[in-house]
Amino acid sequence: MHDSLQGLLRSLDAVILGKPAVTRLSVTCLLAGGHLLLEDLPGVGKTTLAHALAKLSGLQFQRLQFTSDMLPSDILGVSIYHRETNTFTLQRGPVFTQVLLADEINRATPRAQSALLEAMQEGQVTLEGSTHALLRPFFVIATQNPREQIGTYPLPESQLDRFLMRLSLGYPAPAAERQLLRGEERRGMIEALQPILDAARFLELQAAVGEVHVSDAMLDYLQAVLTHTRRSADYACGLSPRAGLALLRATRAWALLEGRKHCVPEDLQAVLPSVAGRRLVARDGTRTAEELGAALVAGVPIP
Repeated sequence: MHDSLQGLLRSLDAVILGKPAVTRLSVTCLLAGGHLLLEDLPGVGKTTLAHALAKLSGLQFQRLQFTSDMLPSDILGVSIYHRETNTFTLQRGPVFTQVLLADEINRATPRAQSALLEAMQEGQVTLEGSTHALLRPFFVIATQNPREQIGTYPLPESQLDRFLMRLSLGYPAPAAERQLLRGEERRGMIEALQPILDAARFLELQAAVGEVHVSDAMLDYLQAVLTHTRRSADYACGLSPRAGLALLRATRAWALLEGRKHCVPEDLQAVLPSVAGRRLVARDGTRTAEELGAALVAGVPIP
């Protein structure tokens, strides 16, 4: 199990150069059964990371380019009437897959964005009064451009909360960028990738995440983090119980990725900025999500 995960990470790092922390967190997010939001400037590798993750995971994959004129039926599907038989047949949309790349999700209107809410939360969609289960596992890997760019619609809080993690790649370090410029074109590398896992294996790994032991001392630490955000004057509002459950899932997945069957405080600290940072708002409004998450790690002592 550990060897498969390490092989996946090595292959991912060969495509996404110089970003080992981001690739580890991305794999952690999927192991925890969460959806991943990649937010950054165009051209830094968000879509490449999503493509590589899907290919190495060995899961069914669909890419959907979000645009301002997109309709919910473009995501979910539509019933088509057949005059000859006087019946309707459901033409399933791209959401009926295992990994859905929602590229530039904030280019679409809130109406189109909301079409993913039920799918991300319940693993099913409702079309014309009928409920349809999605494949398992089911992940949404969404990319979005910064809000200040032209033609974007900010994701509402209800939609943001469906994502377990929000990550940013940033610009590469000079050495990694030089290797990128001299190396093989990324699209060709992705096409040559061989799957490390498959759907059955992925489900086994997710089940193993749930079996990772969390001691009472670790729960004390997690509750101390949650309580700190609710009482501190630094934050406009604290972390919710749902955020606490998200942190717990991510902590267990990180521990499994590290090859352990129990959690330690460093596991929680590793995932805290990416899970909790975007859910916090600084009262003075001056700090970024990453800075808020890092301050939270530093500000709560281990019990």
